[in-house]
Amino acid sequence: MRSALPIATVVVVIFAIWTAAVVPMNIHLTADLAGRQDIAVTPETPRERQEVGAISLALQNTSIWGMTYTLDRPNLPSPHQVAAELYKSVFTVAPTSRRSLIYHAWVTLSATLLGFLIGAAAGILLAVGIVYNRTMDKAVMPWAITSQTIPILALAPMVIVMLGSIGVQGLLPKAIISAYLSFFPVVVGMVKGLRSPDHMQLDLLHTYNASGPQAFWKLRLPGSMPYLFASLKIGISASLVGAIVGELPTGARAGFGARMLVGDQYGQPILTWAALFGAAITAALLVAAISLIERKTLGRMGMRMAA
Repeated sequence: MRSALPIATVVVVIFAIWTAAVVPMNIHLTADLAGRQDIAVTPETPRERQEVGAISLALQNTSIWGMTYTLDRPNLPSPHQVAAELYKSVFTVAPTSRRSLIYHAWVTLSATLLGFLIGAAAGILLAVGIVYNRTMDKAVMPWAITSQTIPILALAPMVIVMLGSIGVQGLLPKAIISAYLSFFPVVVGMVKGLRSPDHMQLDLLHTYNASGPQAFWKLRLPGSMPYLFASLKIGISASLVGAIVGELPTGARAGFGARMLVGDQYGQPILTWAALFGAAITAALLVAAISLIERKTLGRMGMRMAA
């Protein structure tokens, strides 16, 4: 309960700011429409003209404020518009329909999971090599860090075009981009975890005449589990971002990225915002799944998760 209260407070504050920002973002779109309202009264005296003008201004302001939350193509959709679009595209449409966010979520999720598996496996193997090989530590780690300085928006079209030129299309190019984003946090977290045992623990194993593989399986790998799961949570979120970015330069017809492109190209920002929230919800569910696996794994190993 105590941990849920700060989260709920932040969410309420964000939605309050969002709701308040709808008016200034959309008010210029409704000003012309509200300005066309006329009051069917012909004032005769200066006092009547003043009263009619005040009433007209009040009606115009009320109309402007109210219409900013109900525009079909607003600059900033209101929260209830996004919620309505999410409900319509999830619960009122068949999951196999291209208008369903579930359909688009599955397309993006398939590339995300494949890329995450590739990136996590590559990250773990690189981390083991970096810890046990000084040459790899000096040679590979700087390149891994440098690779993350390349903007993914610039790299994604290059990967798509190069792989497309050799006939590799569809799921794999997006998965490679996802793997590119997800492997780095796994490398860093796993290296930190494998190096977490102190010298006293390593010396104790040496006194028992433990071999290198035995030290790895009995000490280093179990000690790295909390670090590994923390990096996997970051990696799975980055992998989802990579899958979405991989859909944008290809003009994909399915996936969260394709849904966002449709909203931008046809001037329907509500679709774009619904796809953004769909992606955010998907990322939250993926992180929750990793957290559940972490809790079960660490529990069976006799470890306790940090509060």
